Amino acid sequence: MPKPNFLIVVADDLGYSDVGTYGSEIKTPYVDKLAEDGVRFTDFHAASACSPTRSMLLSGTDHHIAGIGAMVESMKEFQKGQPGYEGYLNDRVAPLPEVLRDHGYKTYMSGKWHLGLGKERWPGARGFDRSFSLLPGAANHHAYEPQLNDGDKRPSLLERTPPYYVEDDRHIPVQDLGKGFYSSDAFADKLLQYLEERNDSERNQPFFAYFAFSAPHWPLQAPEEDVAPYRGRYAGGPEVLRQERVRNLKNLGLVPEHAIPHDVVAPHVPRMLSRKWQDLSSSECEYSARTMEVYAGMVQRLDSQLGRVLDYLRSTSELDNTFVLFMSDNGAEGTLLEAAPIIGENIFDHIDKYYNNSLENIGRFDSYVWYGPHWASAGTAPSRLYKAFIAEGGIRVPFILRYPPLTASRPSQSIEHAFCTVMDLYPTILDLAGIPYPGPEYKGRSIVPLRGKSWLPYLRQISSSPPDSVSLPTTNGETPPPLRIHDEETVHGWELFGRLAVRKGKWKATFIPQPYGPEVWELFDLERDPGETRSLAEEEPEKLKELLKAWNEYVGEVGVAAEPPEYGTLIVK
Repeated sequence: MPKPNFLIVVADDLGYSDVGTYGSEIKTPYVDKLAEDGVRFTDFHAASACSPTRSMLLSGTDHHIAGIGAMVESMKEFQKGQPGYEGYLNDRVAPLPEVLRDHGYKTYMSGKWHLGLGKERWPGARGFDRSFSLLPGAANHHAYEPQLNDGDKRPSLLERTPPYYVEDDRHIPVQDLGKGFYSSDAFADKLLQYLEERNDSERNQPFFAYFAFSAPHWPLQAPEEDVAPYRGRYAGGPEVLRQERVRNLKNLGLVPEHAIPHDVVAPHVPRMLSRKWQDLSSSECEYSARTMEVYAGMVQRLDSQLGRVLDYLRSTSELDNTFVLFMSDNGAEGTLLEAAPIIGENIFDHIDKYYNNSLENIGRFDSYVWYGPHWASAGTAPSRLYKAFIAEGGIRVPFILRYPPLTASRPSQSIEHAFCTVMDLYPTILDLAGIPYPGPEYKGRSIVPLRGKSWLPYLRQISSSPPDSVSLPTTNGETPPPLRIHDEETVHGWELFGRLAVRKGKWKATFIPQPYGPEVWELFDLERDPGETRSLAEEEPEKLKELLKAWNEYVGEVGVAAEPPEYGTLIVK
């Protein structure tokens, strides 16, 4: 059998239930078809923000090791210069596309990079034969930038998120992107171009394609034909949608019946999108609902562009030998930009002056909006919080796998509940390709070991196991021991923006500073309480102490930079 191709599809800030096969009302037939023919995972975890997840995906190790210990946009003084905080995918790792290319794979990327701005850190320098990339973490999806009046300056948020696109080793000026440019369409266009341009010899080589959308990340913008189907759909408000999504998830078997959704946590800022629906005026409700309509349109458009690539691979008879993964890089974006840790300034005067956020114009090229914590919580429910937080709403994301040699024997719409992480994808891909990890030396430099674990043994086991061999946990203690990727003693940690978490088996401890959390360590049994609604820290002090010891070990292993008293008070002997 020939070596498999790989198509890695990453959505940007997509919530857990934002595609149809995970209970959404948004039309995503191509993603749904992947799930119909493949497997959905319910306990797949990423980092809590964009670039950390992407670094883990392409390195197979923790983002504190791979160079993105903190978001480059929010690096603190005590973090600067520390190993693992370079702000780009560093040289302590062997980038996955580079290793695959060394072993005969053609490697392509089209999408958001966010792993280094210097030319020596562009995708073309990290293992991709061909690449078309948005380098920063976000940009206007139409590549629009208003002309400023003399003396005016862009707020730092917009200064850091220009439409800076590169292809291979050259920068593409905005005017050369073409009329009618839209990010999701352009990413699909380029990936299709690279696949279609392969010569006969290259078509006999396996390929690795990294298809990394920048949608549905803010600013929320989508073609009108994709927004129109959702006009009026969200007039009931975000809480109605949240309850609907939770019911759908339970009916689909994606969350247990006993799951209690966590309450919505909104920033304490006097802005419309942080307030409850019932406290808004009718015009404010209409505005808020319109942002969600545009968000839905972005997701629908993403799906259609993914469909173009899948249809092409089907037409060339390559799809069934392609290991297709679909995932989000973190939870839905619920943080209002005015309250986000990477902003630190008021951007409203600039937006009011240079963008048109009238109701009729929301979602178009010259608008600039986001949708806030209430709509995001509908997408992450029943989990707690959203992107940028190490609660489950920020790190538990949708994940779909389709690869007929390992998934065709499973029944349609299969579900797996094993805990797993984005770091596992690297060793899984190498295993499937029959390629050894090159460490501890790679091209004259030392590289770190992989922290992820290959899923191949697990996938082979579930492909030959009865469909009900893994079942959702219940509260009566009668569930048979499930198949696992990681054993119960394996420790996984998360840290970003001073928010901390550690997990061991079903137990998870979190530290979330005020005002979003209690600023003390909490303890949760995720089998019984997947929404993290009730801390067991006082009832299970020994278990909490065990997890905090594991947290300290994780900090030492991955090199989390610490500064007293922010972290020093958390040490447990």
